[in-house]
This record gives sequence, structure tokens and C-alpha cells, in this order.
Amino acid sequence: KDDPDTKSILKERATQDDNWNVRRAAVQELAKNLKYHPDSDYIIKKSAQKDYYNPKSAIVLAAELANNFKDDPDTKSILKERATKDDNWLVRSLVVVELAKNFKDDPDTKTILKERATKDVNEDVRVAAVRELAKNFKDDPDTKSILKERTIQDDNGYMRYVVVQELAENFKDDPDTKSWLQERATQDDNNDVRYMAVRQLAENFKDDPDTKSILKERATQDDDNDVRRAAVQELAKYFKYQPELFDIYHNCAVNDSFEREEEDETNPRRIALEIIIKQFPQHEQTLPLLRDRAKNDPDEQVREFAQKKLKQLEG
Repeated sequence: KDDPDTKSILKERATQDDNWNVRRAAVQELAKNLKYHPDSDYIIKKSAQKDYYNPKSAIVLAAELANNFKDDPDTKSILKERATKDDNWLVRSLVVVELAKNFKDDPDTKTILKERATKDVNEDVRVAAVRELAKNFKDDPDTKSILKERTIQDDNGYMRYVVVQELAENFKDDPDTKSWLQERATQDDNNDVRYMAVRQLAENFKDDPDTKSILKERATQDDDNDVRRAAVQELAKYFKYQPELFDIYHNCAVNDSFEREEEDETNPRRIALEIIIKQFPQHEQTLPLLRDRAKNDPDEQVREFAQKKLKQLEG
């Protein structure tokens, strides 16, 4: 690195090589080993502005700028431009994160995050922006408003899933949060959103009587395996040893409609059996239930589990 020819070769490859991987490598080495040379700053900035047609290269260039030339006023301008104007969603999503990490105090950063969270056409960019808003600008009233709005108006299930999580983790003391979670747990048409809402309701609002009612309803009526399983697990975790719940678990162990599609899937019927064995081992229906499942459950894994536990309890 102390050889003057090294610097010349790196500068030449960073700007003239036909292959983006080579240009990227040259830029990274300039930033790493020749950071304080004025030409390095210039070349990386120009590359970040012009070499963005390749998203992988653009991401690396943006990161090198943010990490090594944060104090250069051009760095902030280039990142702002990439966050809002780059044609590639991956570049926009990662540059949004770099902006929030390195230029949180710049008023434009918050504005860009709000805009990307609500207007970007790509859900991953909106997700990145929402997460950075919740992480860095929790106290801004617009942040909570944007999250609430996205739970209903965003048409992407993954986005609503993330927003539900962020609302629960960052605004659980807001009285509206519980209502939003209850609505998503029961009315959202996306399975993953209902799953997350069920989890967050149980974790953050277990003392609310509506929570147990919603969990019981989801455990028996939801049409998704994962949501039913989550509801059963949360009931067992936060409402232990409550006799009124035995029938819920029993019904799940016998009647849940789960059909195995992949080997590593967790059957809600097995989860219900595990809960009954742990919390109601002396119940008069526990042994008859195990005998029935050991013989009649359509899932081989559940039958084997029931047979094993039956031997332990009867032995």
C-alpha cells in the first residue's frame, strides 16, 4: 500500500475497469488503505453517483462513503439521492439504513424515512424505513401515526407484520396499540400478521380479559396452522393451569385440522398434547386422550409422541 503505483492502479481500476466486481474491490481497498488521500474521497463519491446501475456495487459504495467519509458534506447529499431516486429497491432500502445510522440529526433524514415508509413502491424499502423510524424517531408523533396507518392501509402482508411488531415493542403504553393488535389478530387476511398480533397481544396485554378471549378464538377458529398453534402456546404460557382451558387443548389435540406438508412442521395437535401432559397430568381425560391419539392420530409423529408419553405415564 505504500508503493505509489498501488494507488495509481487502484484509482484506475475503480474508474475504468469494465467489470463492476473489480471496480467495487478497488473502491473498497482505496477506502480501507488510502482513506485519507483526497483522490480516494473524490473517486468513491463519483463512483457512488455513476456506478449505481449495479445494485451490489452501489450498496458497497454507499456503505464506504457513510463509514469512511461521513464528515464530507457530499456524502450526505449522495446518500439522500440514492435513498429516494435509485431505481433499485435493494439500494434504496440499504441506503435508508445508512442515512438513519449516520445522519440521524439531519432533519432531511427523518423526512426521507417518512416518505419512504409511506410512498415507496417496494415493501422492503417501506419496511426498512419503518424500522428506522421506530428505532430512531420513536418520540416523533408522526412515527406512531405512520405505523398505525400502515397496519391498515399497506397492502403488503410482510409490511403489516413488521408494523404490528414495531407498534407492540415501541408503543405498548399507548391505549390505541392494544386495539390495533386486537383488530389485526382477528381481522387481518394475512396469516403472518395474525400470528404476530396474537404473539404480541399475549406478551404485552395478558392482563386484559379480551386477550384470553381472542387467544381462545384463534386457537379454535383460525384457518391457519401457525396462528392456531401460536394461540394455544400463548394460552399455555400466560394462563397456566386454568381448568377452563383444558377443553380448548383437548379439542385442539383431537380436532385440529393440521395436515403435514413438510417434515419439520409443528403439529398443533402435538403442542396441545404436550400442554395437557405438563399442566393436567392427573386429569381424568388425559390418559384416554393419549391412548386415542397413540392409535388414531393421522400424523405419524403425533402417534409416536403419544405412544412414548403413554408408556411413561402408565409405566
